[in-house]
Amino acid sequence: MHDAPPSAGADPGDTAAETSRVLGAEEIRRALTRIAHEILESGHGADDLVLLGIPHRGVPLAERLAIQIARAEGDDRPLDQLAGSLDITMYRDDLRHNPTRAPSPTRIPRDGIDGRTVVLVDDVLYSGRTIRAALDALGAIGRPAAVRLAVLVDRGHRQLPIRADHVGKNLPTSRSERVHVQLMETDGADAVDIVRPTAGEDRA
Repeated sequence: MHDAPPSAGADPGDTAAETSRVLGAEEIRRALTRIAHEILESGHGADDLVLLGIPHRGVPLAERLAIQIARAEGDDRPLDQLAGSLDITMYRDDLRHNPTRAPSPTRIPRDGIDGRTVVLVDDVLYSGRTIRAALDALGAIGRPAAVRLAVLVDRGHRQLPIRADHVGKNLPTSRSERVHVQLMETDGADAVDIVRPTAGEDRA
């Protein structure tokens, strides 16, 4: 996930924490199916639609949504004409604290984004700072007609006035808890867990 300080991530091998599963593979599939239909309903079709995933887990999520949207619309365009990725590395406001952060490639469909509806896709929405960086990165490469945001999980604790248009699951959390997202493409499994520190452990 990106919209969080390091404490908001989760190490699945952390034995000093309690883990609760909140979404399994089937629940993630249903959530993405619902989001795909919501995107279509709000955008009146897929003709001028571009889905851009924020690396890393936002990219496979964007591709899954694109596949579902194309299937629902009978759209036979190649996947890379509907979905891509948006590197936000140089636009992050924490870059000076992580100067060695490796950039990921930006991949934009060949028709570009000008005058089109762009849906930014990420796994977890937290502070809003990652999405602010994504908006800056998007503005540097084109001028879309509209920008929407789709996330698998919204865990709250916003620091900027940003909200998602399409949410798989609203998941209230404390700042000391971590949200750990796994996807088949990146982790070999589909799951969302909450990781809570054990008593006496401060992870805030």
